[in-house]
Amino acid sequence: MNRNYYLKLALVLFLVAWSVYSIYPPTNRDLIQTFREKAEKPDAAFNAIVKHAEELRDQDRKDKKADHPYANLKEAIGTTNDVTKYFPLVDAKSETDPTRAVLNYVQKEAAGKIHLGLDLRGGSSFLLAMDASSLTNSVNDKKSALDQAVEVLRKRVDRLGVAEPLIQPEGEDRILVQVPGASESEREEIRTTLQKAAFLEFRMVHPDSYEMIKQGSVEPGWVILKEPARHKAGANNEPNAYVVSKKAEKGLTGKYVTHAGVSRDPTTGHPYIDFELNAEGAQKFEQITTEYAPREGKRHQLAIVLDGELYSAPTINGAISGGRAQITGDFTLQEAFSLANTLENPLQAPVKILSENSVDPSLGADTISSGIKSAIYGIIFVAAFMAIYYLFAGVVANVALITNIIILFGVMCSVGTTLTLPGIAGIVLTAGMAVDANVLIFERIREELAHGKSMRGALNAGYSRAFGTIFDSHVTTLISSIILIFMGTGSIKGFGIALTIGVAASLFTALVVTRLVFDFMLDKGLLKSMKMMHFRFPQNINFMKLAKPAFITSWAIIIVGLGVGFTRGEKLLGIDFVGGDNVTLSYQGPKVAAEELRKALDAAKIPEPLIQYQKNEATGGDLLRVTSKGGSGEVIPGVLVKAFPNAGFKLVGKETVGPTVGVEIQKSALVALILSLFGILIYVALRYEFSFAVGAVIAIMHDLLMTIGIYCMANYFTGGAAQFNATVVAALLTIVGFSINDTIVIFDRIREDLKLGVRGTFPEIINQALNQTLSRTIITSGTVFLATLSLYIFGGGAINDFAFTFLVGIITGTYSSIYIASAFVLWWHKGERPKIASQVTMDSVAAKV
Repeated sequence: MNRNYYLKLALVLFLVAWSVYSIYPPTNRDLIQTFREKAEKPDAAFNAIVKHAEELRDQDRKDKKADHPYANLKEAIGTTNDVTKYFPLVDAKSETDPTRAVLNYVQKEAAGKIHLGLDLRGGSSFLLAMDASSLTNSVNDKKSALDQAVEVLRKRVDRLGVAEPLIQPEGEDRILVQVPGASESEREEIRTTLQKAAFLEFRMVHPDSYEMIKQGSVEPGWVILKEPARHKAGANNEPNAYVVSKKAEKGLTGKYVTHAGVSRDPTTGHPYIDFELNAEGAQKFEQITTEYAPREGKRHQLAIVLDGELYSAPTINGAISGGRAQITGDFTLQEAFSLANTLENPLQAPVKILSENSVDPSLGADTISSGIKSAIYGIIFVAAFMAIYYLFAGVVANVALITNIIILFGVMCSVGTTLTLPGIAGIVLTAGMAVDANVLIFERIREELAHGKSMRGALNAGYSRAFGTIFDSHVTTLISSIILIFMGTGSIKGFGIALTIGVAASLFTALVVTRLVFDFMLDKGLLKSMKMMHFRFPQNINFMKLAKPAFITSWAIIIVGLGVGFTRGEKLLGIDFVGGDNVTLSYQGPKVAAEELRKALDAAKIPEPLIQYQKNEATGGDLLRVTSKGGSGEVIPGVLVKAFPNAGFKLVGKETVGPTVGVEIQKSALVALILSLFGILIYVALRYEFSFAVGAVIAIMHDLLMTIGIYCMANYFTGGAAQFNATVVAALLTIVGFSINDTIVIFDRIREDLKLGVRGTFPEIINQALNQTLSRTIITSGTVFLATLSLYIFGGGAINDFAFTFLVGIITGTYSSIYIASAFVLWWHKGERPKIASQVTMDSVAAKV
């Protein structure tokens, strides 16, 4: 074995070790126990604090209250104990609340590395009220302000790094914000960020400000504002005071800000906010700085006021054009980023938090449990099939699959990715592509062995010939997934992140990990042959004979399905897209299981309700929140009271809620899809032929439209039970990746046969390529189909929606590769053999890998 082998082995071992380190601990550890473990030189006073905290926790459990170890520790520490001496690694000297700084550090150390989303773990819920007093009484103005507030708050929370929050309007002036499993410090930052209006004004400082403050008299239209120095130590740390105009100069406010970011002063290293104004704002700014430029030794100051607070009052040294300006002040880096975030996303009307609750997972414990079980069953089935069908090679492939999953979770944990149901969808597609890559390699090796090559020769040729196909299929999937990361928001972005990491890991494990094992076995003389089972499929099927009737039938089904969809209208859409009714109930006694509630509501023909138990953080009261399709709010209380008479359900409130998948998310998803198709078109055109690229894109569009059409018909035949929701969107995105992967495999074989000069007409060449890849197509599509079928059979709720959609997509994706993509290429060239240009060969690259 050469040096290159050992370098690859060292890289694999390093990545696996690093991934395991990044994943551990996967779940949250006990906060009080971590507080004890992380302390240095604990004494009797420290032990007394820990004991008191444990007593408070035990009392909460005795009273059947939720655990609040952070609050227990804070109460046990009190205001007299100094715990900073036990945690010298925490720099709490500059903190206004040293105890909070220490507890935030401990909470971070105790946090599990696998972050689950709101749908899988639950988290914190904030109900906000919008103050519409500054708006007109127009209903449209209020609705516009509420819609704008939802999108602004979504951007703010996204900028904080909180993955996939749930944000939706409630009633006429309220907004519900739910974030997954936030820590106490994160909740505090979220509270501040949500309520900050970020109303920026540029006001003039009175030229006689100093004398007026000294005399204690202020002219009408002016006000005294103080510039705080929040982080400077010392007894003489007095804030600077200025007499500032009550109105923005020339109406220059934050509505003209187009971008805000954080930079550092190169001399002092202090952070400041750098922002840009649009053309109109830049013109106003230039007019102000020109008018008040220094003259006859007299200088003027421009006050920068945010939400009524003076941040800085820089001196105007001359006319400033271009619309760029800075806000300087005594900021911490975190405050600077928070200010830039809110400045870039200002609210039209201020909001305040009415209540704060802890919430259960939105999918419900029953759905999560069944989903995990079904996913495990699916993986076990795939692994068992690979081991039985490919024997030793299948076992090696399973090792690569396990390595793939470890690396995937390691990278996700290291970058702080939140795992949600759409993220799991990305992992499902990753597993399918990992299996497909190994099937491609093994089938190639089988062909080379059948041609009489030695084991080493067949292995080298198999990896070399499969490399280009695997590389192209993974790259085309990466194109769409990376675009989803940068263009998508919320669950769309989460899906893109999980898929990107998984595809990259799949490419590595399929080409490197399995090859390392085989090379080791060969060099040790342990691999003399590679036995595999072999299903005998027909080898002379004339697929293109049925191309035209199949093509016509496909688009006829699509037209019928979409036609049904148009007639169904909003009946097709779930509460994620159109909103619905939110019913809040109090209850007595133990919780009724979410699956029992769902069964009762399903029996009353209330499909796919969102069920969440909540606990008010202030009062400790328990509530049940049920969100369902519009018009069902009047029925839900009666249904639950009748079905569960001993639960003591009582109606607390009922409101209309808006969609969680807002217009901005829908637009970003559509733009991301269009850009993905364009990126795939360009890549396939460069690597293959333009006709191949167009065929691949048409096949993807066919698969999406076919799946949507069939889902529309399912909605019709089930009486509206099958509705479009966020999980269906995730499934459609998954279909894009599956479809292009299958198409690329077939196109690669067609191109190879053309380059090799295989005799025959173009239809015969295509038929031969389809027959050559038939075994791989059936095995890959079959294993992914059966794994997804286990999700559908054993899963529940939203998982069923995803599984059903993806099952349809697997069938249509496999079908379209043959009768849409391949047939289109045939008709594009009018049945004549195309002249394949000399593309960049991947064989040399494969040899190096």
